[in-house]
Amino acid sequence: MIIKPRIRGFICTTAHPVGCAAHVNEQIAYVQSKGPIASDIKKVLVIGSSGGYGLSSRIVAGFGCGAATLGVSFEKVPRENKTGTAGWYNNIAYEQAAQGAGLYAVTLDGDAFSDEMKDRVVETTRAGMGKIDLVIYSLASPVRQHPKTGKLHRSAIKPLGEAVQMKSLHVERGEVHQVDLEPADEEETANTVAVMGGEDWEFWIEALKDADVLADGFRTLAFTYIGSDLTWPIYWHATLGKAKEDLDRAAGVISAFLEDLNGEARVAVLKAVVTQASSAIPVVPLYASLLFRVMKDKGLHEEVVQHIQRLFATQLASGVTQRLDDQGRIRMDDIELTDEIQGEVRRRWPLVDTDNLEELADLEGFRRDFLKIFGFGFASVDYEEDLDPTLGRDV
Repeated sequence: MIIKPRIRGFICTTAHPVGCAAHVNEQIAYVQSKGPIASDIKKVLVIGSSGGYGLSSRIVAGFGCGAATLGVSFEKVPRENKTGTAGWYNNIAYEQAAQGAGLYAVTLDGDAFSDEMKDRVVETTRAGMGKIDLVIYSLASPVRQHPKTGKLHRSAIKPLGEAVQMKSLHVERGEVHQVDLEPADEEETANTVAVMGGEDWEFWIEALKDADVLADGFRTLAFTYIGSDLTWPIYWHATLGKAKEDLDRAAGVISAFLEDLNGEARVAVLKAVVTQASSAIPVVPLYASLLFRVMKDKGLHEEVVQHIQRLFATQLASGVTQRLDDQGRIRMDDIELTDEIQGEVRRRWPLVDTDNLEELADLEGFRRDFLKIFGFGFASVDYEEDLDPTLGRDV
């Protein structure tokens, strides 16, 4: 079949296997161009490894630190007349590249929230990798079936307390408009914390420690985003904010749990980028488009892999002093939140509308980044080629 992007709302329902491989290999080439990272990170588990920050973390761990990596993700397999998810092809591309470079790389597909997956990871680690020295927790799921209660929790991205009206952007139509966001009730807030908070991160580290597969000096990071006050009504003073506060709580609990291993847990606050998850959040595409234009004009913009390479090189390498805030979080949003950058984004925020969007924001860059997630827009790929979408399928 000839595979073209089919966009529905904030998702693309197709993915290009050759384009996804090009995306993975482009990131690998960037990491290799930066040279090796001096680090004791050699055996890494990435929970949520198939896209976005998780995929880039796996790439930097493998090709920057020379680490063996075990990835966990939940993907849809391709059929003869339907493509798999982008993550399916990303995982295959990473494994092929890693194995070609002599790096251990295994990916497990399934529900990361389940006890069964935790058991599979323990078995795989014991059989082929040895004790883990870094776990990256980078899950982005709207639902979670609780492994203890069996209850299915669904997140709700809503403000708290009262309704909020904010500017937003319809990415496909290129239209700036107002959105009315109704407040969450207590149950919706609790469900969002259950899905996106820190409990599952705790469960993972407890399971791995109880199985004795964590190395002395073990570290774990959970990724989050806080942003600026322009997005706080939906990102911080909101259900998402409650989930992020719960990540902070979990980091403290996990660090105490790891004391006998000389280990630690940190929340890493990252910059705004285009991911499947961020594209679905109201207001964020408009803020990100403005931010990207300002940062690109000043030569300060980072793609996902550039940002994660800087995280590993400056915050996880041997002998570095971490950039921590008063909550003990690693702050990688330091460039995004400078007065110079935020001052200009704030100046443009009340001015931007559909007519001047192209002048003030980088909508085209946002769209390009969005399509790249699904393997589209790479000059090296022939998008008229008739492909078998089951390419690389092994189940």
